[in-house]
Amino acid sequence: MIDLSPETVVFLMFIGILGGLALGHPVAFIMGGLATIFAYLGWGPQGTYLFQGRAFDSTTNNILIAIPQFVLMASFLGKSGISDGLFRSMMHLFGPINGAIGLAVIVMCAIEAACTGIIGASVVSMTILAVPVMLKNHYNKHLSVGAVAAGGVLSILIPPSIMLVMMADQAGISVGKLFAGGFIPGLILAALFFVFILVLTSLRPEMGPALPHEVRDAVPAGQLAKMLAVNMVPPILLMAGVLGTIWTGVATATEASGVGALISLVLMIAYGKFTWKLFWECIISSARTNCMVMTILFAASIFTGVFLGLGGGDAVTDFVMLFGALGKWGILFIMMFIIFILGFLIDWIAIIYITFPIFLPIAAKLGFDKIWFIVLIAVNLQTSFLSPPFGYALFYMKTTVPREVSLLDIYKGVVPFIFIQLIGLAIIILWPWLVTYLPARIIN
Repeated sequence: MIDLSPETVVFLMFIGILGGLALGHPVAFIMGGLATIFAYLGWGPQGTYLFQGRAFDSTTNNILIAIPQFVLMASFLGKSGISDGLFRSMMHLFGPINGAIGLAVIVMCAIEAACTGIIGASVVSMTILAVPVMLKNHYNKHLSVGAVAAGGVLSILIPPSIMLVMMADQAGISVGKLFAGGFIPGLILAALFFVFILVLTSLRPEMGPALPHEVRDAVPAGQLAKMLAVNMVPPILLMAGVLGTIWTGVATATEASGVGALISLVLMIAYGKFTWKLFWECIISSARTNCMVMTILFAASIFTGVFLGLGGGDAVTDFVMLFGALGKWGILFIMMFIIFILGFLIDWIAIIYITFPIFLPIAAKLGFDKIWFIVLIAVNLQTSFLSPPFGYALFYMKTTVPREVSLLDIYKGVVPFIFIQLIGLAIIILWPWLVTYLPARIIN
C-alpha cells in the first residue's frame, strides 16, 4: 500500500483517463483498470472487495432495468419504418419555407426523442434519412450535418432518456419527476435549434433553400394532411404508453419501459415490417448496446468508489469551495464549467458517476433545488455529445454520412449548435420554473 494524498489521487486518476483515451482504449476498460490499480495501491488486495459490492448493486438495481427495455424499444421503433413517413410528412409541411428540410429534421428529432431515449438510434436514422436529401437539395454541408447531430442528441434529454434514468438512480429521486423536469428544457433546445435554422436560412437562402415547387406540388394538401394524421398516431401512442403511464402514476419507469417495448413491437407488426430475422437483429443490436452501457456503468461505478474512498471527492469539493467568495452562483458556474470541460474529455456515464457524489451535496448546501440542478447537468451534458474529439454523435454520424462529408465538416457543423445549447442552459438558470413546474404539477 502507498500513502497517496487526495490531490495526488485526483491528478493521477484523471491523467490516467486522458492517457488511456489518447491511446484509443475503451473507456470502460480505462476506468476499470485505473480503479483496480488505485484500489490495490491504496488498500492492498482488500480493495477488490469494493468491486463485489458495486457489481452486485449494479446488476440488481430495479431502476436500471428500464435501460435495456428502452434500448429494445428504440431498436423496434427504428425498424418499424415510422421515421421515414413522418420525416417526409414534416418535410412537405415546411416545404415553402427556406430551410424546410432542416426544420423538418429538428421537429422529427424532437418527436423521435420522445419515443426512443437513446441518441444512437436518432442520429443514425436521421443521418441516413435527411443528410443525402439535404445535400441533394443544395443545402450547406455544415448546416446539414450540424442540424442532424444537434437534433439527434435531443434523445438523451427529452424523456424517456436513459441518461435521466441513470441520474435519477444516482440521485435517489423519482425517475418520473426527473422526466417531467427534463421535458420543457428539451423542447426549449429544440425550439432554439428551429429558430436558428429559420433565421439563418431566411438571411442566407443559399444555405437552405425551400423545397422546389415540383416536389411540393407532387403532394397535394389533402394527401399531406392524411400523411400527417397517419404518421403522427404511432408516436402519440408510444408517448402515451410510456410517459403517460409514468406521469399518471399507473406504472413505474421500469414497468413503462416494458410497455414501450411492447407497443413498438406491435407498431413494427402493424406497419408490415416484422420478420423473425428482423426481430432477431433487433434483439442482438439491443444486447450489444446494453452490454456496452452496462459495462461502462459498472466500470464507472467502481472507479467512483475508489476515487471517493481515497479522498478524491473531498479534494474536488475543497477546490470548488475555494470559490466561495463568488457566492452560490459563482460556485454553480464553476461546477457547470467543470462538467462542460469534462464533456470534451470523458464519457457521459463516467461524468455522472464522478460528479454526482461530489456536486449534489454542494448544491444542497447552497440551497439549490435538486431536480433543477440535475436537469442543469443534463442540459450541460448535451454539449458533450457534440464536443470534439470524443462526442458520441460525431462518430455515429461519421459512419453513416455520404462520402463527401468529412469528420472535419461534422466538427465545423456542430459548433454553432454547441453555443445554442449553452444559451439553453443559461435560460434554464435564469428561469428555474421551466424545470420545476411540471414535476410539482404532474407527479405526486
